[in-house]
Amino acid sequence: MKDITIKGLTFVPYLSREDIAKQVERVAAEVKRDCVTDSPIFVCVLKGAFMFAADLYRAIDMPKSEIAFIRYKSYSGTESTGEMNKILGLNDDVTGREVIIIEDIVDTGLTAHTLRSDIEAMHPMSVKMATLLYKPESLKHGKAPEYVGIEIPPKFIVGYGLDFDERARGLKEIYVLKKED
Repeated sequence: MKDITIKGLTFVPYLSREDIAKQVERVAAEVKRDCVTDSPIFVCVLKGAFMFAADLYRAIDMPKSEIAFIRYKSYSGTESTGEMNKILGLNDDVTGREVIIIEDIVDTGLTAHTLRSDIEAMHPMSVKMATLLYKPESLKHGKAPEYVGIEIPPKFIVGYGLDFDERARGLKEIYVLKKED
């Protein structure tokens, strides 16, 4: 892995494909162990969680489960805007269902908290959240996710679905913004 430059900012290697894969497998085993039904519905938060969701969903391997997609947006550039915009809502009926939200990263918790509240209002059996990355120092809204791949410090990262102004999502590794000297 070598440094990359996006829109004039340099990002350095942070998490390898192998590190990510190990955490996906661990989180998948925890989710599968805790499921009380054999037909939960997984809700992938687009766009960032699509890679994690695909890998996690395959690793969980529950043939009767379903996956749905929603899209909320709260970032512009490298900063959270502090506002939630629902771009694509959940159209699936989750009444009485076990719901597992799949997020790429929980940072301030604004998206996670809003999403959890929106889904809880739909009367599911339960709502839990699985995230690949979690910044506990940055959490300002809601509670910690039930399933966490890796806790990280409050740094800006890209790759494996996470973007910087829509760029770098397709990287197989995760990179962190390089500190200026």
